Amino acid sequence: MQQGFLPFQYGTEHRAGGMTGLSGLAVYLEMADAMGLGESIRRYVKVKEGGQGWTDRQMVTALVLLNLAGGEGVDDLRVLEGDEGLGRMLGRVETHRQRACERREEGSRWRGGRRRSVPSPSAVFRYLGRFHDPVQEEARQPHTAFIPAPNGALRGLGKVNAEMMSFVRDHLEQEQATLDMDATLIETYKQEALYCYQGYKAYQPMVTYWAEADLVVHSEFRDGNVPAGFEQLRVLRESLAHLPEGVVKVMLRSDTAGYQVELLRYCAEGRDERFGVIEFAVGADVTEGFKRAAAEVEESQWRRLPRMVGELAVETEQEWAEVDFVPDRLAYSKNDPDYRFIAVREPLRRPPLPGMEDDLELSVPAMEMPDRGWYKIRGIVTNRELPGDEVVRWYRERCGKGEEVHGVLKEDLAGGRLPSGQFGANAAWWAIAALAFNLNSAVKQLALGGQWVNKRLKAVRFALINLAGPVVCHARKLLIRLARGHPSFPLLAGAHRRIGALAHGPP
Repeated sequence: MQQGFLPFQYGTEHRAGGMTGLSGLAVYLEMADAMGLGESIRRYVKVKEGGQGWTDRQMVTALVLLNLAGGEGVDDLRVLEGDEGLGRMLGRVETHRQRACERREEGSRWRGGRRRSVPSPSAVFRYLGRFHDPVQEEARQPHTAFIPAPNGALRGLGKVNAEMMSFVRDHLEQEQATLDMDATLIETYKQEALYCYQGYKAYQPMVTYWAEADLVVHSEFRDGNVPAGFEQLRVLRESLAHLPEGVVKVMLRSDTAGYQVELLRYCAEGRDERFGVIEFAVGADVTEGFKRAAAEVEESQWRRLPRMVGELAVETEQEWAEVDFVPDRLAYSKNDPDYRFIAVREPLRRPPLPGMEDDLELSVPAMEMPDRGWYKIRGIVTNRELPGDEVVRWYRERCGKGEEVHGVLKEDLAGGRLPSGQFGANAAWWAIAALAFNLNSAVKQLALGGQWVNKRLKAVRFALINLAGPVVCHARKLLIRLARGHPSFPLLAGAHRRIGALAHGPP
């Protein structure tokens, strides 16, 4: 290769040295083994039962690793295939604990012998297509919100996720689950995609996030034209069914998409047989009736709402007040549940010009209060008995973290770059990104701990995953070597010990 401006040049290694640029993925392979991820995939997914070629476990594991390594699309599997050291790690994981008959059966799946360590992009495209149900596509109607029913394989990925959550919960001993429900838009240019409310083609998956355990409980892939609140009660019930044993208390947070009669009544009346009453805080629609009720609140009842930075209260211009408001949609009889309505207001820095008030309403809920001027106004409905300011802060905790979860799924992982025009294939791709999210969360909480629990995936990749070193076979073991004195060595060694304790000891 021709010399560049600086005194170095590139070349290729001719010897089989077993180098890897992804040493830290061994920690994730160990955690997956401790959690029984491969066995869960074999038990529930069942796309590749019998026959030839790659198994479900190999396919899904390869795609989870692709997400964790930073790959964005199916073609990035070529990079994993070129990593010889990673191939050695995968080979050892696949034969670990296998009996001789199982190894022979595995070998018989390859007529011409196995030549790759991970599936090829073309094999993965065919595999993802098995999650698509063309019969469901025939049920679509133009200009109508429709969610195709998942086939057995796609439901199987949800069961795999449930078993992963159970493992994490058992070791965290977490008994409370605060569920944050929110939808996110994935912009796309695929011909089959539909237009979302923002005016561009997109898909809009609904995600249910468990705040205390940092886990995705449930994710439902949806077309862009499906409203965020569409069938949200069904999604909540499915999410509750996915929660592992040991969870005894559930709370719910949602934006205004969850402002629905049946959803709130289901929570407030304790209709769920397992969890009973579910405490909630949901964004309330700022209707004309709500504005009138807020305007009738005495000025002395509005209280300052400081922003908490740790234990320090930072003054803001926001104020909150309890609002005496009973909307028709939530009250059909005197026996209906009682809800608290809380209004939060903030002065508008630039009041609307005369005649422009309607244009302002299109961008932000706002109202004019007598002798006080114009305010931005928000509403919250809740059945919690906390002081109003604490309810507001608790409700707002979902905003930053929920957006972060969506950002991780779409940007840090590969969920934001969908591989196919087939709805089911994209749904499987999104579900596998959620598995990768939960595996990373398990590693951070159970194997790394400390400051790593709140680290974004890009920081984990830099310090843990994307590390170069040779992978050497010695005394029936694999040795993954880092450079002498590398600061990440204690981190990897400590994670290895902790995962070993998880695998062999009680929760």
